[in-house]
Amino acid sequence: MISLRQHAISLVAVFLALAVGVVLGSGFVADTFGSASGAEDNHEQELRDENQQLTNNVNSANNFDTAIAGRLLADSLTDRPVLIITAPGADEGDVATVKDNLNKSGAIVSGQLALTDSFVSDQNAEKMRSIVDQSIPPGSTLKTELTDSGGRAGDLLGLLLNLSPEDAEPQVDAAATEAGLAALKQGGFIDYADGAVAPSQLSIIVTGNKFADDSGARGPVIARFASAFSERGAGTVLVGRTGSADGSSPIAVVRADPSLNAKVSTVDNVNQTTGNITAVLALIDELGNKNGAYGTGPGATAIAPES
Repeated sequence: MISLRQHAISLVAVFLALAVGVVLGSGFVADTFGSASGAEDNHEQELRDENQQLTNNVNSANNFDTAIAGRLLADSLTDRPVLIITAPGADEGDVATVKDNLNKSGAIVSGQLALTDSFVSDQNAEKMRSIVDQSIPPGSTLKTELTDSGGRAGDLLGLLLNLSPEDAEPQVDAAATEAGLAALKQGGFIDYADGAVAPSQLSIIVTGNKFADDSGARGPVIARFASAFSERGAGTVLVGRTGSADGSSPIAVVRADPSLNAKVSTVDNVNQTTGNITAVLALIDELGNKNGAYGTGPGATAIAPES
């Protein structure tokens, strides 16, 4: 018997095709207008009408996605604590919609932590590594193979902020977590509301659009952070807007590196209703030790998890 989730995902694929039709139709109409003569006015109007119909279909599809999200996600993450981490450039609207869908799934949003511009700055890498190494809790170690600033910070924060995948208990004591977070906050590398961040079972890292060509190592820093952070917990999903799988953007970096791609799920269209729902579906799959690359950009293997 086909489940509600499978039916919804099938419809998502249909609606995505409609969206592509709108884009192609718009381009075709524009090209035609550029060379049209008076005799072609009727044909132009037909193209306009067709394009408007496609646009209306996509708007209806988005409304459908929004309407079904609650039924699709209901009770799928009941009482699971989820941490939201934002990278520089993350869209506040995307973060708000992620939170809304997490609430629909029954999850507990256990806090929000922001990575700052200093976190991804090449010039501050050595300083951040130094603070990270000074903040390792007594009796704990970080992975020796992680020497870059993003990976090392992800390993430490993963230790401090991920509940153990085995028993869902904190991996270090509260004092060590508080001290490590405070050191990175005082150094200007992270930001959060005091007392509003707690260790979580799952996490969503929200990035923004495609990174500029001159963004340096910003994309790789976030990509390696996400991978290292994910390894310390039960599951992490890295999400971005349309274009976030291009160039040197974090999702593009993850998908281009098999060692990173195997550790964290990615969604490259979180600014669309389908992508925002997929972010939570991917988080559910992470609990079952399944990860994937979802969306419509380069390297995506599916529009959404299949089951």
